[in-house]
Parts: sequence; C-alpha cells; structure tokens
Amino acid sequence: MPKEYQTDQIPTPALLVDLDALENNLDKMASHAREHGKALRPHAKAHKCPAIARRQLAAGAVGLCVATIDEAELMTKAGVSSVLLTSPVADPIKMSRIIATGAMVVVDHVQQVAWYEEAARVAGRAVEVLVDLDIGDHRTGALPGTQALEIVKAAGRAKNLRLRGLQAYSVRGSHVGDRVERTQVSQDAFRIATETREAMKNAGLPTEILTGGSTGTWDIDSEIPDVTELQAGSYALMDLAYQRLRIDFHNAMTVLTTVISANHDRFVTVDGGFKAFSTDRAYGPEAVGLSGSEYRWGGDEFGYVDVDGCDRKPRLGERIEFIPPHCDPTVNLYDRIYACRGKQVEDVWPVKRLSFE
Repeated sequence: MPKEYQTDQIPTPALLVDLDALENNLDKMASHAREHGKALRPHAKAHKCPAIARRQLAAGAVGLCVATIDEAELMTKAGVSSVLLTSPVADPIKMSRIIATGAMVVVDHVQQVAWYEEAARVAGRAVEVLVDLDIGDHRTGALPGTQALEIVKAAGRAKNLRLRGLQAYSVRGSHVGDRVERTQVSQDAFRIATETREAMKNAGLPTEILTGGSTGTWDIDSEIPDVTELQAGSYALMDLAYQRLRIDFHNAMTVLTTVISANHDRFVTVDGGFKAFSTDRAYGPEAVGLSGSEYRWGGDEFGYVDVDGCDRKPRLGERIEFIPPHCDPTVNLYDRIYACRGKQVEDVWPVKRLSFE
C-alpha cells in the first residue's frame, strides 16, 4: 500500500477513526473535567490503542483505566505512568503480573487483600489499592457497610498496600433510560459510596479517591461533589448505543465495508457481518450517508443493506461506512485503526499491541 493513500484504497472491512471528531471529543471531555475540578482517567478498554491513550494523556487525563491484565501491560509498556485496573482479580499468579506493571488495583474481598499483600511483599513493591463497591449492579464489589469496611480496614493494615479510596462504577447508570433516569441512578449510586467514604474518614482511613462514572453520565457525575475521578471511556470513539441516548460527542469511529453483491432491487450485500461489528445489542450498525437504509445480519462475513427507504441503491464496489452498535467489542475484532482526516489516511494505529511486526 502506498505511503500516502485514501480511504478507498483500504482493504475492507476496516476500522476507521475520524481524527477531527476524535480530537474534538478528547478536548471536550478533558476541558469539562478541568472546569468541574475532576480528574479524568478514561477507560482504555474502549479502544485498546496506545496511540489514542497518548492523545488522552496529552489532552489532560491523569492516567487510564484498564479492564484486563493484558491491557495494563500494554498501556504501561506504552509509557502510561498511572494505570488503574478496574476489575477485581482472584488469581495470585495474575496478581504478580499486575504488580509488575505498577498499576493501581481494586479489591472486593479480604482474601484479595491478603493475596495482593503477599504478592507485593515477594515483589518488594508497594501497591496502591481501591476498594470496589457494589452500588446496585451486583456484578462485582463489596456490599456497602460492614463488609466494605472490613475490607477497607484490612487494606489499611497491610504493610505493602497503600489504600487510596473507593471505586464506585454503575453499569446500569451508563445506559439506562433517559437523562432523568440516568441522573437518579448515578446520584443514588454515589450516595451509597459517599456513606462508605464518610465511615472511612471517621475511622481515619484514606479517602482521597472516589472514582467511577461513565460516558452515559459524564455531565451528571461531574456535578457530584464527592466524585474525584471520571472513568468515561466510550466518549472518545462513540457508538450507536450512546448516540441513541443523545450523548453529546461525535461518532469518531466507523467500520468501512464494500458492496460485494448488488443483484437484487431491494438490498445490497456488504463484506461486514458478525466478524466486523459487535453483536451484543438488539440492533445492528447504521450506515453513514445512506438515509432510510436498514442493516440486516447476513452471516460471519456478510451484511445486507435494505434500500427500500433510500433515494438510491448503492452500486457494486461502493464503500459504505457504518456506525457500530457498541465500540468496545467492535474494536476488539480488529488489529489496527486507520486514522483519517477526511478521506486521507494519516496514520495506521495498532490495536492491542504497541507496533506492527
């Protein structure tokens, strides 16, 4: 492929990022966090891309969140100095790998505290720890009250651990209902966290960090006084799920496909199917610039684009971009992102690795 080329020269299906939209999104979130006195720690699980991570840090992020050990290793090798692994871990072998990255970790059980303490002792390193709270989702997290305080006190006593505060992330709050409902869910969630934080203060324990929030509640959580860090991640790329909630960021990420069959009057077939888009939503991707069209799944490699409602039928060989339903699992299907300014490809960024072999 030539050194400088256009999007119509990219082999499809391919993952594209509009640089103008991405830069706007990063600047907007970073500025908002600064204006509200919050630290911004974006979740890198949304993009798994060191090039985007560096841009988030340059825009003002204090560090990054990651969901897995592999992501922690990737981001720290890329030079990210402050990483938070937001998922509890229950495997001492994995814990040794995490400690080697220098990442801050979360715990939701006293046994995890003991395992991290031993792994940190063996490694000769101090490990920063947050206690993960269950604030209503029942996915992970300690139950507020007695259980959470027991874990907090255990972490506070551990010689090789440094307790920093709490994590309070609401899965439900990120996508539930309309803005009014999301506001209520988020405020209720952080009210629970604040009660635990106050109990920690009364016990003389560290409470400098209360981290959580999401793209779906980005402008809600920033108004909550006790919140110190925002973990929003999808805002950088965006997707249909957040677009449907009218979250005010640009769709920076699309999947580029090609019309590979156009023999029927009412639909065409593109080379983007289950392997090209996330499939965890109740709806498929949405074509860009093809008003009235509807996408249907056609198999692993194929998708149908119904054109009954369109003023034209796409021609054979035409390129069609789609906004995916969910950015995180869509990115996970690719090994590179084509960074574009208009139709010009400015760079190609590795996903889930530092560079191309």
